[in-house]
Amino acid sequence: MSSRASPTPAPEVALTALEVQILDRLAPDKSSANASSRGLTFYAVKITRLGGYLNRKSDPPPGNTVMWRGLTRLTDIALGISLAAELVGN
Repeated sequence: MSSRASPTPAPEVALTALEVQILDRLAPDKSSANASSRGLTFYAVKITRLGGYLNRKSDPPPGNTVMWRGLTRLTDIALGISLAAELVGN
């Protein structure tokens, strides 16, 4: 909801650096957006795509359910990466 209120802030307002890196790798860009235009709204759409949103021209904006699914999946992936980094270091 904060991305709808003010879409220009940096993604670090709501996401960690690890989550931004995960989203950049898992949800490929459909448009050729440069690094300066990658704000919170850009990453909110990537999160919803993890939750099943297709991001077609005719689709309505994503809702809370799709955002929740995407955030849940992103949290699980980030937790897995953190645990794997600890286990590999042994």
